[in-house]
Amino acid sequence: MADGEDRLVLATRDARGVVTLTLNRPRAMNALSEAMLAALHVELSAVARDETARVVVLAAAGKAFSAGHDLKEMRATPSLDYYRDLFSSCTEVMLAILRLPVPVIARVHGIATAAGCQLVAQCDLAVASSDARFAVSGVNYGLFCSTPSVALARNVLRKQAMEMLLTGDFIDAEEARARGLINRVAAPEGLDAEVEALVAKIVAKPRVTIAIGKAQFYRQIEAGIVEAYAIAGEAMACNMMDEAALDGVQGFIDKRKPG
Repeated sequence: MADGEDRLVLATRDARGVVTLTLNRPRAMNALSEAMLAALHVELSAVARDETARVVVLAAAGKAFSAGHDLKEMRATPSLDYYRDLFSSCTEVMLAILRLPVPVIARVHGIATAAGCQLVAQCDLAVASSDARFAVSGVNYGLFCSTPSVALARNVLRKQAMEMLLTGDFIDAEEARARGLINRVAAPEGLDAEVEALVAKIVAKPRVTIAIGKAQFYRQIEAGIVEAYAIAGEAMACNMMDEAALDGVQGFIDKRKPG
């Protein structure tokens, strides 16, 4: 492998079911090559099959989270069919994140640009180091970040998204948090602790409740209000039939902690 890394995505798992997937092309700023996208899809599919998984943390090795698509690889194959297949593969990774029954938290440091910024936006939650910077900068090179715009526009307000897309300008971590692209900002030395604080809160909740909630959240947010309420109502009715919910509600009535 050109960069010397043996594996493009490193996967680890702790006793709680917290899976950490680490992008591992540090010398290439974790550019999302065809091979890396394929490797990431394989790991996400494995998590989808793991009924004991609780949370995914998406991290990156080296100095950057991800610089987006591998432009050298893209330029080497100037074919419409190739580009269609490439962006289709990227879309499948993004949809795999959305479809996972467990939350995905982006752990961001350095830069997250173009499809790297898209990856952050597609995750359910994101925690960034104070030194992180974000941009959808393809427009600077004649390539409008159309696919990143899908996730970006579902995180930040339209005019803010369009400003980023039209200018290609960077925003810092605090601005990204203010705009809704990320949830929390931490000092570089406190980034892992801030991610763990979110992880701990999630794994303390029933897995089935989180799975039901995540699925309905994304279904209803894409629907009109009438359909959205129908989706949400059905999800809550099914959730209420789960043992953990029944016990939790009874605990509230009895003024005791659930379980």
